[in-house]
Amino acid sequence: MANWQEARLISVAGISGDAEAEQRATSALLAVLSIVRPFSKAVLTPLGASRAEKAVIETFIETTFKLPSGHSVRPDGLIRVSYGSQEPWVALVEVKTGNAKLDKGQLESYVEVAKDQGYNAVLTISNEIPPTPGVHPSGLKLRANSKVSLEHISWTRILTTAVMERVHRGIDDPEQAWILGELIRYLEHPASGALGFDDMGEHWTAIRDGAREGTLNKRTEGITDVSQRWDQLLGFASLKLGADIGQDVHEVVPRAQQSDPALRTKSFIDSLAGEGTLDGSLRIPNTIADLDITIDLKARQNVLSTIFDAPTDKGGKGRIGWLVRQLTEAPDQLVIEAYAKNARTGMAATLEDVREDPTVLLDDAKKEPVKFRLVARSEMGLARRAGKKPGFSQATINAIEAFYGDILQNLVGYQPKASKIQQRQPPTEISPPPLPSVELLEPAPPAEQADVSEALQRWSVDW
Repeated sequence: MANWQEARLISVAGISGDAEAEQRATSALLAVLSIVRPFSKAVLTPLGASRAEKAVIETFIETTFKLPSGHSVRPDGLIRVSYGSQEPWVALVEVKTGNAKLDKGQLESYVEVAKDQGYNAVLTISNEIPPTPGVHPSGLKLRANSKVSLEHISWTRILTTAVMERVHRGIDDPEQAWILGELIRYLEHPASGALGFDDMGEHWTAIRDGAREGTLNKRTEGITDVSQRWDQLLGFASLKLGADIGQDVHEVVPRAQQSDPALRTKSFIDSLAGEGTLDGSLRIPNTIADLDITIDLKARQNVLSTIFDAPTDKGGKGRIGWLVRQLTEAPDQLVIEAYAKNARTGMAATLEDVREDPTVLLDDAKKEPVKFRLVARSEMGLARRAGKKPGFSQATINAIEAFYGDILQNLVGYQPKASKIQQRQPPTEISPPPLPSVELLEPAPPAEQADVSEALQRWSVDW
């Protein structure tokens, strides 16, 4: 009994090469999409398919089409989503596993087929992570008015979505939940070809050492490749953390770089060549602030940080105490930086020291801090890939998850207490002012009254 293996719905046994891994992954994914509606809705609705619960999802593999030129092409699969009398949504699917890259020319032929057949989209799935949202990793661009859209989902995104639906959101139907669990187990197996990001490329060692020695420049061979891989690692880290917490975590990309991947790559090249650093930020729902990441290749350190506002209705020690009370799970060597108003530099101390004496974060003038910055440093992974020790990618992800788990998830932004109604005093009775004294006049003598009557009579006659 101890040697028995549990039967698996989707087996990795006997995969003989990349082609078979690709075919198995395609078949397994498309089959599960057709059965587990919550999963297919999460994957396909953002691409334009119906979101109706009772929509019918049909999936096919190894579909063959003829181009107008007469040549035949065979996309890896086809998905059709139909609901009632609505026109069905149809997408051709092209899949790559392992380190295989999507071919731009091949995709152009599939777009041509989709246009000819009146289909809605061409969907690609591979281990490539797009440099920025909306940009295809193959570099293929379609016209803005194209009736066919070109979509891409990484295997990491597929796995993240499956985990979020299975673990965090829940599948009501127990059989569907089990089937989705089998897909997750399959994709997490190394033989499936659905790899996580764990390779900084052949130029990593030279770029790493050049940054430490100060010999890098913008034209150094391989600096562009490492910069692009760093961007992909940030995307992978956001998906990995999102799967862990059941929320959509996003890489923070400046607006100017969202539509221009080359500009984003240039910013990483400039940072590598000038400072020997790689930077990025992750935006995590319901956290006090963004998680900022800096990899210092000169010091060979991972530097994780976050910065946020201090309370405004407390004194200096009260503001520091508010923060320390939230850091019960944080390591003693976490550095706290406190910045007073208009201060360019802050007061810094370890959490261990601040617990002993909160005043170490107050300057000589005892000014209240208006912002806090928390900084955690750890050893940078040196290897291109993971081995006996975590490689660069894994060490970076470990640092991100540790900073979030030990520090960021426990922080709550300060909310001032609501103002209380002041107790009203009963109105004070006010006595009216004394009336002015009036001198009573005695009536005029009869003779004077006659004179007045006579005068009035004359006046009326004249009038």
